[in-house]
Amino acid sequence: MESVAVSPSEYLLRELRRRRTAAGLTQAQLGERLFLSDSQVSAIETGSKAPTREYLADMDKALDLGDHFVTIWDELVRGDATPVWLREWLVVEREAILLRWYEPAYVPGIFQTEAYARATLSSGLLKPDEVEERVASRLERQSALTSSTPTHLVAVLDVMVLRRQIAGQPEVMKDQIEHMIKLATLPHVQVLVVPEEAGIYPGLQGGFILATIEDGSVAAHLDHQVEARVVNQPDRLATLHRVWEVVRSESLSHRQSLEVIKKAAQTWT
Repeated sequence: MESVAVSPSEYLLRELRRRRTAAGLTQAQLGERLFLSDSQVSAIETGSKAPTREYLADMDKALDLGDHFVTIWDELVRGDATPVWLREWLVVEREAILLRWYEPAYVPGIFQTEAYARATLSSGLLKPDEVEERVASRLERQSALTSSTPTHLVAVLDVMVLRRQIAGQPEVMKDQIEHMIKLATLPHVQVLVVPEEAGIYPGLQGGFILATIEDGSVAAHLDHQVEARVVNQPDRLATLHRVWEVVRSESLSHRQSLEVIKKAAQTWT
């Protein structure tokens, strides 16, 4: 096995693509052998969906590789199965001096309690161990707000985020909103709410995060139904900046937003 200056997971993804190409197969042709769609194969090869040991065993069988991929998994990758896109974003997030975060549907991940995070991730799309890994990662990322040099955060959320019950557990919502109120009192944190009176506005098409690094550069994070990705193309960043200005202009002031959030907390009893 060649020595490469990449993480075990990144090496595995490169090897998956290399072995498929060497076998003369397209993603669609490989998908036929594995009884998967080409989009599912693509998601695994690009890192937007983490490969499982079962998938790798099927790859070994489909390409007649013995235990090649299973061995890589067992000896190198196990415990390092975080999707590539998330690892890339975590680096950006750790270096950010400013996060501008918009969410139309969920409490921003950096505010989430353990119970809320677990409830939102336990939709049946992830295996139980994957849920626990994502919950732990989400909670660890919150240290950005409590470190000795905290990240400045401006979070804008649609008012429906405060009203949407999670998994039929009103106590989870109550604890979550009270936790968010505590964080919103930190001097480097602003939480703004877009009221119902705003009606339909561009931000409802999906949430995103804009991260500003110390050198002034900006990267964005998008999370959609099929994939999540880091965006740094100038034209796409310009579009997201325009959307941010719209949702920011539609939101209430920080003081008014806190009053709305506190009233919402009282409804979850």
